[in-house]
Amino acid sequence: MGLFKKKQVFCAPCSGSIIPLCEVSDVVFASETLGPGFAIIPSIGELYAPKNGVISAIFPTKHAVGMTFEDGSEVLFHIGIDTVNLQGEGFSTFVNSGDKVKQGSKLVDFDLPFLESKSIDSTVMVVFTKHKEVSIEPKTVQANEVLDITCE
Repeated sequence: MGLFKKKQVFCAPCSGSIIPLCEVSDVVFASETLGPGFAIIPSIGELYAPKNGVISAIFPTKHAVGMTFEDGSEVLFHIGIDTVNLQGEGFSTFVNSGDKVKQGSKLVDFDLPFLESKSIDSTVMVVFTKHKEVSIEPKTVQANEVLDITCE
């Protein structure tokens, strides 16, 4: 009964509105098949490192980034729904796989007007791949703002 739940020091990876992961339009993320987490409807097309860690993966299409943190936890950031089909167009990365990054380091820029022009949902999914449960209250956040998040 909550014995293994703990607060995480985790900053908002982008500015926007936090929503439950179950509300995103992609069933793979909404069903938490890849892990629990949350999503952010972005107001600015910038993705930042939420805490210190190592870039474990940058997808060739630049729409997804994996990070491993100093505590061993892992997160997948997936920018948009079906953005893989853009083949990297509208995305710029600032890191490479294997890079050590500090909290607040810019990881990716993504062009929100371009995504909108292509009728692409720009929601950013934040998936904790090694946790069973993630709890966070929906609210509007600014990039790099400390979040009140609990993980199990």
